[in-house]
Amino acid sequence: MLGYQEFFRGKKITVMGMGLLGGVGDIRFLAENGADLIVTDLKQESELSPSLEALREFTNIRYTLGRHDLADFQGRDLIIMAPTTPKDSVFVAEARSHGTPITMWAALFSRFAREAGATIVGITGTRGKTTTTVLMAQTLTAAGKQVITGGNVQGTAILSQLPQVTRDTIVVLELDSWKLQGFGEEKLSPDIAVFTTFYPDHLNYYGGDMQAYLADKALIFLNQRPHDTLIIGEQCEKIVQETYEGKIPSHAVVAYGDDVPSDWSLKIPGQHNRDNAACALFTLRILGVGEDDIKKSFGAFTGVEGRLQFVREFSGVKIYNDTTATTPDATIAALRALDPEDKKNIVLIMGGADKELDMTALIKEIPLHGKKVIMLDGTGTQKMAPQLAGSMIYHSIAEAVDAAMAAASAGDIMLLSPAFASFGMFKNEYDRGDQFMKIINSLE
Repeated sequence: MLGYQEFFRGKKITVMGMGLLGGVGDIRFLAENGADLIVTDLKQESELSPSLEALREFTNIRYTLGRHDLADFQGRDLIIMAPTTPKDSVFVAEARSHGTPITMWAALFSRFAREAGATIVGITGTRGKTTTTVLMAQTLTAAGKQVITGGNVQGTAILSQLPQVTRDTIVVLELDSWKLQGFGEEKLSPDIAVFTTFYPDHLNYYGGDMQAYLADKALIFLNQRPHDTLIIGEQCEKIVQETYEGKIPSHAVVAYGDDVPSDWSLKIPGQHNRDNAACALFTLRILGVGEDDIKKSFGAFTGVEGRLQFVREFSGVKIYNDTTATTPDATIAALRALDPEDKKNIVLIMGGADKELDMTALIKEIPLHGKKVIMLDGTGTQKMAPQLAGSMIYHSIAEAVDAAMAAASAGDIMLLSPAFASFGMFKNEYDRGDQFMKIINSLE
């Protein structure tokens, strides 16, 4: 019996949340391996019906829906914590009071993958982690390496990939600050840790405390070993090095955008993407990928859906989907990448739910590049709109696109780069991007 099978069989596990990015697949994997499961979710049964139907065959799963109960955190062998679980959660505190271990999906997977001899690569950062992750994974695959990708990857059940792990496997994980809490619980960090950038974000969760946010991010390297490697992106070098001086246990190197050879043509625009490519380049060299293979793969990479993604040109207007830009810094980067010479030819669609981030720099930047600002309704929009002259608020993405097309002329750019969270008008940022893409692709 494999180690993880022996571990899960008969284990009393409480799972917090069905999950949006593969949680159902991971729950199925635990059930198939004989775990005694309680799945608890704040959503109602009606909201979770597709997930419940997918798990209907299992008799070893009990559900608590629409609430959490303290009893579900008592007498258990393991708690798998949901992302964004409040740090002061009474339910997690109840489990701790009974000495029950706490973990999260990616960290639990990494524990068993490391036992199997795999190499774990983890990528974090406020911005750039998805692009760096996908670029790295695609290059490794093209070079003939055995790769498993997971973490924040939409629709991916990471735990269920354990049967494929061997000593030759390279695991590439995109890790946000919440998933890294699980690594902290496991007292585990990746063999190669990549820290791309650090900007204000999620301050509504962290109570406005940037140091608390940084502390969770730092878990990507704080439990590394001396022979492991930390790759730090140029943008966050100073804050990481100064805050954790003398506390970085591994070999640390800084990746600069200029380290990517100037004759390597990158299709993904902007200095921020060259910085992302540098982080990937350093990692790939450590993993033994040849320079020619890296150059070829980098030149073929066209980016990731929803991240400054070129969608199409319609009536002479180039249209980009940057739905995952949920901070002002991300939208600033997009504006500068698409309009480096300040031609002011961007019709910007932005707005959404407030994350208590400072919008001052973005408000100053928009007039340098923006021809017109179209705003999607939300708590953040209501606060920001009065500070943007001529902006209009719309209550559907279809209305916003119509207004943007009316404002744009041939040679202009339409850019969806919200700078805010998606909740309110949309289920999540992927839903926002999907709705935008459907409308744009239907234009004729």
